[in-house]
Amino acid sequence: MTDTPTKKTPAQKWRSFAIKALIFIAVIIAFRAWQQRDMVSGPAPGLQGVTLAGQPYQLPAHPQRPVLVHFWATWCPICKAEQGAIDAIAHDNPNVITIAMNSGKPEQVAKHMQEQGLGFTVLNDPDSSISNAWGVHAVPASFIIAPNGQIRFVEVGYTTGIGLRLRLWLAGLI
Repeated sequence: MTDTPTKKTPAQKWRSFAIKALIFIAVIIAFRAWQQRDMVSGPAPGLQGVTLAGQPYQLPAHPQRPVLVHFWATWCPICKAEQGAIDAIAHDNPNVITIAMNSGKPEQVAKHMQEQGLGFTVLNDPDSSISNAWGVHAVPASFIIAPNGQIRFVEVGYTTGIGLRLRLWLAGLI
């Protein structure tokens, strides 16, 4: 007597697919929650320093328009994939500040910016003091600050330019 494999019915195939998809989604949600475990929420922490261009910067307590606070690093391949979108948003919106986390001396970060043709405003964070204050352990990481000074959205990992622009727009409405 031979064992013949039984064929799955379409309903069984869909059920199997749905279970695998739910497990995949649960793993992604758990990983994102782990990445965001220490990231600040509520009122935005203070953020001040001197930009690579030598200008003083201070995050307003109550900005007139939503602000994108974006953490990145010169050594991060995902950040490099996202940097064009950040540059385009910063070109259209003056309320964008980026923080170069663990990327070396200001001259090294400035060289990277020049080589990549980037023009967004950067605060250098060579010792991670700013990143630690915001609870950032992984880059890229983006915070959208609403006009009331509250952190409205937090993202870790690659985020599209459209997604960030949508969040900036929504933060202005809420």
